[in-house]
Amino acid sequence: MAPMKLYGATMSWNVTRCAVALEEAGAEYEIVPINFATAEHKSPEHLARNPFGQVPALQDGDLYVWESRAICKYAARKNKPELLKEGSLAESAMVDVWMEVEANQYTSALNPILFQVLISPMLGGTTDQKVVEENVEKFKKVLEVYEARLSKYKYLAGDFLSLADLNHVSATLCLFATPHASVFDGYPHVKAWWSSLMERPSVQKIAALMKPSA
Repeated sequence: MAPMKLYGATMSWNVTRCAVALEEAGAEYEIVPINFATAEHKSPEHLARNPFGQVPALQDGDLYVWESRAICKYAARKNKPELLKEGSLAESAMVDVWMEVEANQYTSALNPILFQVLISPMLGGTTDQKVVEENVEKFKKVLEVYEARLSKYKYLAGDFLSLADLNHVSATLCLFATPHASVFDGYPHVKAWWSSLMERPSVQKIAALMKPSA
């Protein structure tokens, strides 16, 4: 069967979120770049993949999946379902909880920081330090909850790696490309968790892919 196709740019942490899941699941896939400068993401061809004209989009045969976390779940269900722990009601519930926390607490606090520090200057804008500082404080509050959780368990959903952990990788890698990476220093259990994720071959591969020279 042909490899799955992941449409998008590796500078997007929504796209590389999917790539981490695909790598960890051992899926066969290729990344197909989308040219934003020519508005390829709004072309009829791409709108057939993602009706909102955004990235990422995943093609698997005749099936198209969009929204990054839905793509991550699809990759896990198809290739490595143990990342979702769906055989256990309690464990799968914790995976679900921490996937929601990643989206609505962790990454929602990180997004404004990453946009202001990494994206705005690329678009010719400036960094609004007030927005950055406000969201760094929000992020620290989130990390307090993570520190408490990770003082009891090796990973977020329990003592097992899950998609809940992996969904954090791409945005966190972007954080480490900013001057604010040292925020982890105040949370030793969070730092240890992140170090354990960075040891995984799937994460190392996507980290290399996200470097500007890649």
